[in-house]
Amino acid sequence: MAAAVLFVSPAWADDPAPPLTLETATRQAASQASLLEARYAQQQSAHEESARAGALPDPQLSVGIDNLAIQGAGAFTAGGDTMTMRTVGLTQVLPSRAKRQAQRDLADANVEQATSTTVMTRLGIEQQVADAWINAWGAHHELKMLQSMRREWAVDVEVAQARLRGGVGSAADVLAMRMEALDLENRIDDVTSRETQARAALGRWLGHPITEPLADPPDFSVLPHDEPSLLTSVDRQGNLLDWPARELEAEAALAEAEAEKHPEWSVGLAYGSRVRGLSDMVSLQVGVSLPLFTRNRQDRGISARSADLDAVRAEHDDAKRQQAEAVQAGWAQWDALGRQTRRHVNELLPQANDRAALALATYRGGGDIEPLLEARRAEITHHTDYARMLTDYGRAWAALTYLLPEGDSP
Repeated sequence: MAAAVLFVSPAWADDPAPPLTLETATRQAASQASLLEARYAQQQSAHEESARAGALPDPQLSVGIDNLAIQGAGAFTAGGDTMTMRTVGLTQVLPSRAKRQAQRDLADANVEQATSTTVMTRLGIEQQVADAWINAWGAHHELKMLQSMRREWAVDVEVAQARLRGGVGSAADVLAMRMEALDLENRIDDVTSRETQARAALGRWLGHPITEPLADPPDFSVLPHDEPSLLTSVDRQGNLLDWPARELEAEAALAEAEAEKHPEWSVGLAYGSRVRGLSDMVSLQVGVSLPLFTRNRQDRGISARSADLDAVRAEHDDAKRQQAEAVQAGWAQWDALGRQTRRHVNELLPQANDRAALALATYRGGGDIEPLLEARRAEITHHTDYARMLTDYGRAWAALTYLLPEGDSP
């Protein structure tokens, strides 16, 4: 039966439009995904912030009047006293070298975070596009199988009607056949809906309705990496890509907290203008912060940031364990589905087809209709299970294939 070779038969062979391959779909989606454009913008933002990190703060401009008299005849006037001056000055705060370096390290960590998030987003898009493509492909092949079964049910109905006309059958047989055929139509409607939904999901990523046929899928029995290699590269997979950047951020935050114990200097220069021909004056000031009470101030912050770093490292370790578990579980599922699909196509489907053919021949020869109905139901069930199993097999394959960024190898 044609439905038994769904995995190897050409898809949409009767459609003249060029087929859409899985690889083409993932590449198109990655090249035009709005979500990925947002990640690129965030990456650019992080680079801009990094360029200004660790810079000196802006100088402060000050203007005022010094030594203004508040008593006597010249009270509250600029020339009321020989000491009164109109001043203008500049002050520059000089953060410690350690603090500025910590700010640069934190900005660099943010760049790493943005970069890894971009790669993670691309992998996620490729995974979702692959799932949508495989779902659409699987639903279409299941639909083709059911449509083939529809033709066989039509033959069964004709046989039942011929027996009725020949006086050896019954109207109940014809009704039973027609009811089963109607149930098959319900299955076809359901699969058609699932294919439409899967194509809509695929169209979301490609930016246009997917009306073209889908090409044959990749060989789901072949993965780009083996299980031991995937287990030794969990840090470079999917959701773990940003964990090194998270650790760098926590380390930079700790260094910044430790830098708070370093004194912060400031330098100020002011020019004072006096009236009545008196000489103008210049003043120079140097200031320094005094971290005297570090026990309940800076030390508390250092302890807090150190605890944050410990938490990030512990969470990173747990995330690696979870990812290793996911790889092992995904590999086991992919391996089991591979064996099941091969068993279906090599053994179960041929036997189901033979059973249905034998039951039909027996019914033509005057046998009871019930064995034929049971054989047809079993045939539909096995072929439907096989089509859906192929979809699950493909999704398990995609889950392992898109773990690592393109071009990366364990």
